[in-house]
Amino acid sequence: METSTERNIAAFTHLSTFSQYIIPFGNYIFPIILWTSKKEQSEFVDHNGKQALNFQLSILIYTLVLAMIAIPIFLYTVLKNISFNDLVNSNDVIFENFDYGNSIGILTVGVLALFVLASIKIAEFFLVIYASIKASNGEEYDYPFTIPFLK
Repeated sequence: METSTERNIAAFTHLSTFSQYIIPFGNYIFPIILWTSKKEQSEFVDHNGKQALNFQLSILIYTLVLAMIAIPIFLYTVLKNISFNDLVNSNDVIFENFDYGNSIGILTVGVLALFVLASIKIAEFFLVIYASIKASNGEEYDYPFTIPFLK
């Protein structure tokens, strides 16, 4: 049976990932601080800390992969339609025959990557809240689609 202190620390470990919206890399720094402070004394805090960090690292990997798909697609689509011939003589960027029709397939892949990325970030928000509620109730929660970096 977990004490209320252990449950609170585990819940705050999950909720501390929201610090990413205020402090860069706060979603890694604060869970690590909370997890390492009590992981030796509590198996419950240890499990929840590992789950929170594994989930955040998995989200990072998924975000990087989707960004590596979407960014080059959009850069390619825009840059192939810019005329660089007159750019040397003037300061204006000229889009000649900007046509999405020839790139609709590749643009669809880029838009889908952005949609999946947005869906992942929305799901992250609700899953973190759900995990913190489970932890505050004394239940162990395993995030879905999480790569187990820390075992």
